[in-house]
Amino acid sequence: MPGPAGVSFVAWASTTVDSESAAHTLAQAGVKARFAACAQVEKIHSHYWWDGQLQQGDEWRITWKTTPQRLTALQLLLMPLHPYALPQWLWGESQASPAYAAWVASEVGAPLQV
Repeated sequence: MPGPAGVSFVAWASTTVDSESAAHTLAQAGVKARFAACAQVEKIHSHYWWDGQLQQGDEWRITWKTTPQRLTALQLLLMPLHPYALPQWLWGESQASPAYAAWVASEVGAPLQV
């Protein structure tokens, strides 16, 4: 999306899950629905408090690139599919090259007919 003084922005959303297969399922769901232009999956190791105890373990982080107008639709699609009782759902906007921002915007149109 074009911003002030020719600066372009893309929106992003991110969550984590406890298995690689769940990460790929969520990543593909957002892209297939055309609510995101792309999704990246990366393995991470997390340390956190849960149920009053310090925990740690491997997780997979998924980050989708989208437009601000598609963020809510992406969240509404993915949260019912998420395996966690309390999913992390973070989002924001980042500056992007005009060409990349235009590509993201062009890819988050109507769902494909399959």
